Amino acid sequence: MTARLPRTLFIASRTASLATALLLAVALTRFSTAGMLEITELLSHADQYDKQLVVVVGLVTEMRIATNREGQPAYGFLLKDVNGSVKVVGLGKADVRDGDQVIVEGIFSRLRQTGRAIIYNEIKASVIRSLDRLNPDLIG
Repeated sequence: MTARLPRTLFIASRTASLATALLLAVALTRFSTAGMLEITELLSHADQYDKQLVVVVGLVTEMRIATNREGQPAYGFLLKDVNGSVKVVGLGKADVRDGDQVIVEGIFSRLRQTGRAIIYNEIKASVIRSLDRLNPDLIG
């Protein structure tokens, strides 16, 4: 028989990682039915996920703001976890900055050619949510 912690002790002993896991679970219910992938899984099976809707979580690095040829605002950044990184691009304004932990939903491309350039492992984002700003009431 396993001992159970009193409810108040359990709530008081929550760690930051538990709060992050809870935020992640809440966030996933707001996304499509696409399963959450680790970046390593995505890159290891790039052919399988090519042109598919994916959902990944990671840290925003190397954030860049730009405009496309039609003059619309655009952005790009590297999404990193401990095992790898993938490029994320999109149109509009991304409400994230370097150092934010985010969930990205979008269409993955194993490779894309633009003129002479070939771009590998890129997600065209449709939704980006910062884990830090999902629901501050859930952080204990």
